[in-house]
Amino acid sequence: MNSQANSFVQRDTQNESSSIIEAFRKHYELVFAIASGVFILTGWLLDKGNYGGASVTFYVLAFLIGGYAKAKEGIEDTIEEKELNVEMLMIFAAVGSAIIGYWAEGAILIFIFALSGAMESYTMSKSQKEISALLDLQPEEALRISDGHEERVPVQALFINDIILVKPGERIPADGMIVQGETNVDESAITGEPVPNEKKYGDEVFAGTVNMRGAIEVKITKHSDQTLFQKIIRLVQNAQSEKSPSQLFIEKFEGTYVKAVLIIVALMMFIPHFTLGWSWNETLYRAMILLVVASPCALVASITPATLSAISNGARHGILFKGGIHLERLSSLKAIAFDKTGTLTQGKPVVTDVYVRDGITKAEMLHIMASIENQSTHPLAEAVVKYAKATYNVLLSKPEKVEDVTGFGLKGTLDGTEYKIGKPDFVGEEAATFAGGISSQLADQGKTIVYISDNKGILGLIALKDVLRQESVNAIRELNRLGVKTIMITGDNEQTAKSIAMESGISEYYASCLPETKVETVKELKLKYNTVAMVGDGINDAPALATASVGIAMGEGTDVALETADVVLMKNELFRLAQAIRLSKRMNAIVKQNVVFSLAVIMLLICSNFLQFLALPFGVIGHEGSTILVILNGLRLLKANE
Repeated sequence: MNSQANSFVQRDTQNESSSIIEAFRKHYELVFAIASGVFILTGWLLDKGNYGGASVTFYVLAFLIGGYAKAKEGIEDTIEEKELNVEMLMIFAAVGSAIIGYWAEGAILIFIFALSGAMESYTMSKSQKEISALLDLQPEEALRISDGHEERVPVQALFINDIILVKPGERIPADGMIVQGETNVDESAITGEPVPNEKKYGDEVFAGTVNMRGAIEVKITKHSDQTLFQKIIRLVQNAQSEKSPSQLFIEKFEGTYVKAVLIIVALMMFIPHFTLGWSWNETLYRAMILLVVASPCALVASITPATLSAISNGARHGILFKGGIHLERLSSLKAIAFDKTGTLTQGKPVVTDVYVRDGITKAEMLHIMASIENQSTHPLAEAVVKYAKATYNVLLSKPEKVEDVTGFGLKGTLDGTEYKIGKPDFVGEEAATFAGGISSQLADQGKTIVYISDNKGILGLIALKDVLRQESVNAIRELNRLGVKTIMITGDNEQTAKSIAMESGISEYYASCLPETKVETVKELKLKYNTVAMVGDGINDAPALATASVGIAMGEGTDVALETADVVLMKNELFRLAQAIRLSKRMNAIVKQNVVFSLAVIMLLICSNFLQFLALPFGVIGHEGSTILVILNGLRLLKANE
């Protein structure tokens, strides 16, 4: 019994030790910075007590511990890239301060530089938060059903068409389709939607989502590395590694700037002594201050934390940017082109109007039509069947005979009566004048009309339309309010395109566009508006997405569209477009604030140094303080909820 208790205690101690080590590994820069601050305070107190030798020892410890992380980073980067960097400037400045006897000032410089480095690392870790959270949601094992037996296997061992059992409360380990059972699934980790969705036989489920209610059997449809879950993770990781034009410019500028500063500092160490009559001590002192205050730390930190914070914010709200360049470009967007089907509209036809001849009810006509259409897999037929069941609770009958007349419609026999379903020239001449010629009005509204006739003539008609998404009109209105021109590019005919454009509030549209025509249209729009985005979801949209300044894919679109796009709206929520543009504008505004502020501080400190107003401690505080401020300013984007 005692040995078992000791085993538990030992295991708990090991777990606690592992947690402490892991926490230290993640935050060692902050720990070293704080330790450096403690050593500086100790050294200062000893110095005040006339223990000069001992105080120097603590200042040296502050140098070594506080400067370790940044010195290591600076030296490694310099060797790898064969280019001096900001970290090396800080090392030179701190060592130079110590050489001329300003141990405390050099140590304070190291401390604040280490603290700002720890804050940059914090920014990076915050930007990785969404990935870490998603990875924590990914189940590692699944319960596979094979020959009636259950076996627990790693998720990586699952193959397409394998059947797995997911119990209530468990996370679904892979993308698949329900083949048995009904449940509610919490998909908030993928879509951001807090209300669980009802799922039944044939419905799709995604890895990382939670089975809320009943046990379900799921047939695997995608390998573990191709799930929607994994695609989200890869998109965010790629976005964080890809740099924006502003970041690339600052990085190129940094190397040249550092060399220029070192040359000016070298001249400063001699010229003022001979030309201005400064003492050697004053000359070297001012050169060290110049080395500190002219370093572009704040300028370098002006962009990366803000960009990473904005990317992280977008990921949290279902907007995945594949790189800072695309996020930055959205702020200058002048026009945005939309595909129609599946983007502005639901992508599936729905019944909008039903007309019948005298002597028959709509329910009776729909029973006949849906019973025959149920034998077809055509999208229009499926829409009719769905409408009949949902609206009139129609119970379908089995026709004696059904014939598919290619290009025209269906011919079917039900209860001994033959019916024709399809186009006007297939069902009879009466179609044109049926219901007072209502068909022309319906056609003008962009609707597709399906007639049904029996041996007595036209029995009725159904009008169908790929209707607008609920949020499309509001999304278009919001984009127009932001000054972005909205355009529709569709393969549909002129009447349908005109109708959808009027309903949605889009003022410009291009109809009957093939994939290559869409590309040419996007090129023309780029010449006209300069920066143009394209929003689509299908394979036929992929070339246009690649051609646009920014390609935006709907999250439920095809894999080709998702791979081609620069930005992905995970839940097909068009209102996120305006949010993404506002986030981009906000990020660019913060970057400009940071750049102007950091340059102003550098110029002020340099001028104060030349006028001999500035002491080294204030130069250190002013310079490193500005670096911390621009990092904090960038972190504000983590909380932006617009």
